[in-house]
Amino acid sequence: MSRNISIKEALGMATKTLVSNKLRSSLTMLGIIIGNASVITLVGLGRGAQTLAKNQLSNLGANVLFIVPGNNDTRRRGITFPKNLVLEDAVAISNQVPTVKKVAPQISANEIVQSNSKSLNISIAGVTPEFLDVRSFEIDKGRFLSKSDVNSARSYVVIGPDLKDEFFKDKSSSLGKKIRIKDHTYEIIGILKPKGAVFGSNQDKNAYIPLTTMVNRITGKDPTYGVSLSFISVEAINKNSTSAAKFQITNLLRQRHKIIRDDDFAVRSQEDALNIVTNITSGLTFLLAGIGAVSLVVGGIGIMNIMLVSVSERTEEIGLRKAIGAKQSDILIQFLIEALILSTIGGLIGTTTGLSGVFLLSLITPLPASVGFTTTFSTMIISGSIGLIFGVLPAKRASKLDPIVALRSL
Repeated sequence: MSRNISIKEALGMATKTLVSNKLRSSLTMLGIIIGNASVITLVGLGRGAQTLAKNQLSNLGANVLFIVPGNNDTRRRGITFPKNLVLEDAVAISNQVPTVKKVAPQISANEIVQSNSKSLNISIAGVTPEFLDVRSFEIDKGRFLSKSDVNSARSYVVIGPDLKDEFFKDKSSSLGKKIRIKDHTYEIIGILKPKGAVFGSNQDKNAYIPLTTMVNRITGKDPTYGVSLSFISVEAINKNSTSAAKFQITNLLRQRHKIIRDDDFAVRSQEDALNIVTNITSGLTFLLAGIGAVSLVVGGIGIMNIMLVSVSERTEEIGLRKAIGAKQSDILIQFLIEALILSTIGGLIGTTTGLSGVFLLSLITPLPASVGFTTTFSTMIISGSIGLIFGVLPAKRASKLDPIVALRSL
C-alpha cells in the first residue's frame, strides 16, 4: 500500500539530487544570483542618488527661498534670462516683506583667476554680508565681507577651501595674499569652511567679492535696469513662514514689475527643489529596480528550462519511483522543492553579492548607496516565489509521466 511521501523525505531526496549534479545546479542558480544581485545593487544606486541629492540640497541653507529671473517657459527653452531682477527688488523685499529675516542678492560670473603662475576658470560671486548667514556658510580663517567693504567697493575676496588648496598648497596662511580676477588684484581676507557641492557645482572652489566691486569691475551696470542680479537668496523667519514669505515676495515683485499675466521671475523654496529631486530619484530607483526584476524573471526562465531538461534526463528514475508506488503528488513536491532550494540558495548568494556591490559603491563613489531591510527581504521572497512559479511546469510534467512509457527507456 502506497503512502504519501513526507516533506522531510522529499527535501532529503531533492537535496541529494541537486548535490549529485553540482554543475547543473550551479548553472540553474546563476540566473537568480544575477537577478538578485542586480536588484539589490541598482536599488542601492538609486537610493544613493536620492540621498546625495537631499544632502546637497540641505547645503543650500535652512528656510531659504531663491528668486531667479525668467519664467518657466524661458527655463524650459534655454533662453537667456532677462535682466529684470535688480538690486532694488532685493532692497524692497528686505524692507516690505515681514516674514523675511535676511536678504542676500548675488551676481555670479565665470572668470579667470590667477595666482603666481597658475590660472583657473572658476565661479565668482558678488555678494553682501548677509550671504554668509542666509546660505549657512561658515568662516574657517579670517573674516567675511563687511558692509564697509561693500559700501567702499574694496578689492577684498573670500575663497573656498578647495580654491585655497589649488593656489596655496603650503601650510602657511593664505590670508593677506593676492590673487588676480580679470584685470584687478584682490586681497584674501577669509577662507570658508568646506560646504560641498550642489548639483555638481563645487561651492568650495568659488570666490566671493563685494557686490559693488563685482558691478564696478566685472559685470557693469545696465543703463535700463540698473544692477541686474543672478538671483536673490532669502531667509524666512522660520520654517513655518516659508510659504507665507513666498506668497508675499511673489505679490511684491508682480507689483514692482507691473506684471499682468505671466511672471518674469520664479520663487523656489528648498522644499520645492527637494520634491522635484525626490520625484526624479524615486522614479529612477523604480526604473532600476524594474531592470533588475527583468533579470530575476530571466533567472526564473532559466530554472524552468534546465529543470525541463532534467525531467527528460530523469525519465527512468521517475518511472521506477512510480512503478514502486510513488504518487503524482510525491513527484510534484520533490521537483517543486528542488526549484525552491535552487532559487533560495541563488537568492542568498545574489543578495550577498548585491549588498557587497552596494558597499563597494559607497566606498569608491560619492554616492551614499544603501539598501534597507525591507528591500533585501522582499527581493529574497520574490526570488523564492519565482523559483516556485517557474518550477511548476517541469514539476507537473514530471508528475504526469506514464510509468510504463518511462520504463521502456530502461
